[in-house]
Amino acid sequence: MATQVQVQPQASSISAANGSAVAAAVAAGNTGGSGNQFVTTSLYVGDLELNVTDSQLYDLFSQLGQVVSVRVCRDVNTRISLGYAYVNYSDTAEAARALDVLNFTPVNGKPIRIMYSYRDPSIRRSGTANIFIKNLDKAIDNKALHDTFSAFGNILSCKIATDPSGQSKGYGFVQYDNEVSAQTAIDKLNGMLLNDKLVFVGPFLRRQERDSATNKVKFNNVFVKNLSESTTKEDLEKIFGEYGIVTSVAVKSDDDGKSRCFGFVNFENPDDAAKAVEALNGKKFDDKEWYVGKAQKKFEREIELKERFQSMKEAVDKVQGVNLYVKNLDDSIDDDKLREMFSEFGTITSCKVMRDPSGISRGSGFVAFSTSEEASRALAEMNGKMVVSKPLYVAIAQRKEDRKARLQAQFSQMRPVAMAPSVGPRMPMYPPGGPGLGQQIFYGQGPPAIIPPQVNTLI
Repeated sequence: MATQVQVQPQASSISAANGSAVAAAVAAGNTGGSGNQFVTTSLYVGDLELNVTDSQLYDLFSQLGQVVSVRVCRDVNTRISLGYAYVNYSDTAEAARALDVLNFTPVNGKPIRIMYSYRDPSIRRSGTANIFIKNLDKAIDNKALHDTFSAFGNILSCKIATDPSGQSKGYGFVQYDNEVSAQTAIDKLNGMLLNDKLVFVGPFLRRQERDSATNKVKFNNVFVKNLSESTTKEDLEKIFGEYGIVTSVAVKSDDDGKSRCFGFVNFENPDDAAKAVEALNGKKFDDKEWYVGKAQKKFEREIELKERFQSMKEAVDKVQGVNLYVKNLDDSIDDDKLREMFSEFGTITSCKVMRDPSGISRGSGFVAFSTSEEASRALAEMNGKMVVSKPLYVAIAQRKEDRKARLQAQFSQMRPVAMAPSVGPRMPMYPPGGPGLGQQIFYGQGPPAIIPPQVNTLI
């Protein structure tokens, strides 16, 4: 049963199920009904249960029109589903009808999420008409979010962020096909109560943009570390005093009075504090390179470290599946030729042939694409292809530790089961009946065809 969202303005005591307050907001000024300018015949189908097959999706989507092709994307090595697929129709109207009718339909007990698919990723990455919603009730799912926000215009994509167990993280994203619809949704829903929780709705900002906004926050208190043990409070007052009026200075020390090599400087004017940070951060004093920055409370540092770790993890995850390893390259293949060979499959972000110190090709290289779909397509087409009389080997690039772990796992599976040490002399052993014509003799191990003792009794 679909989740219903109760929507009401913050100051109102009237509860309206299924978005009646939204409908009123739309009536007050919905300007987003301009028609979907991004209609295509190709659909992206996400949130798939891992056992969903191509034939299941074909049977489902062919009810709405003539399906040209269906492909569930799978891991190249394990062939396990990646949780998404592509369905192509012959007609845009049929694709639009399938998206409208089948979106959030349960398949193998899990609702699927459908959106238009584009070869050009710039539409998705531009951030245009993309909004961010946070403080959502955990009961709100993709369909409930879509139903709530579709009142303001045509939605290109809509997703609730979830943890590995599938539980909502309390925030989500909605991208419209035009800025007007996005701004209308922000104006009408920001600060409203959804399922009795006050939600924030605003423009989506990339991490760099959020960091830039954070850096513009004014502050008076400056943190300085990596001081030499001889640096005193008076030294800091003199150095930082060149940038403005300092109201307080402290150099932290341990119980024995020994400097802990960090301290704090408080300015009267936040602009002076910013100038001091810009001028002194990274500067050397007594052969020590200072770190100078905004003083943070403990919870602020924890948030920053968490975000930094998350960004590093996202960067690693992003590379997974988009970077290809290519070997058995002819010596005549350079970076430009390698790029030319793979360019037909999508946008290449980096491309390099590996060479030894003398500049001679090692016969291998790497090609990174902008999306995993492009990389998968290139792998399928180029692996085994003859190039300058040599068959290419193409695979998903793996980190050294991942490759080592996979090889160890394969080796352990291939390793024979250890036999009990033989007590007697090493004698040749034969299958039952002794050695016969063409039979192989095995030394130091049991017969190859020993029948285990039977438990059942024959009557």
